[in-house]
Amino acid sequence: MGTDIDGVIEVRERGGRWAIALDLPDPALGRDRYAWECLFGFGGALQVRQALFDQRGCPPDVSDHVPSTCEELHHGHSYATWAEVAAVDWDAPLTDGAAYDRVGVWRPGPDGALVLDHVSWTPIEVLDLAEEIFGEDLMPPEWPEGGEVHWKGAVYRPVTLTARMFAPPDGDWGAAWAAMRELATTHGDGNVRVVVWFG
Repeated sequence: MGTDIDGVIEVRERGGRWAIALDLPDPALGRDRYAWECLFGFGGALQVRQALFDQRGCPPDVSDHVPSTCEELHHGHSYATWAEVAAVDWDAPLTDGAAYDRVGVWRPGPDGALVLDHVSWTPIEVLDLAEEIFGEDLMPPEWPEGGEVHWKGAVYRPVTLTARMFAPPDGDWGAAWAAMRELATTHGDGNVRVVVWFG
């Protein structure tokens, strides 16, 4: 058995009480531990310095029917208003320097210039080539400045992790952000929030 995410999008009504507007859209419910870590600090495999909305707990004024107590079936609560989501710099570093065991994989784009294709565990073949190139056994953050490895038509470079790499705003969470944006046009940016929990 694995961990699942659940959540709701709430709006603050005129009387100040929060009410559920809708459940978290299905695309955001996938088991994506890397996205969870970048957004809510749940996980740890990426070793992000601080998630965007890092383990804030359950809001004290959460709407009815949201499980607010921490137990086996629901824990790791966090939340964020649309104002906070809208202000996110998706390209800001989430780690102190380059990732230890991951590399950016760059490939030619439509105009021929290299673009970041994805972030990957560092293949052993790339580490072996790096040792030949740099003259010693080094992990990616230890490569010389500007160091890169060419292998199988791609260029491998050290990479500093960002939220866009694992939880892009137009990815699986895009439907949640779009719903919040739409609700904010009526209720205001600070009066729409997502609340999530794990179990």
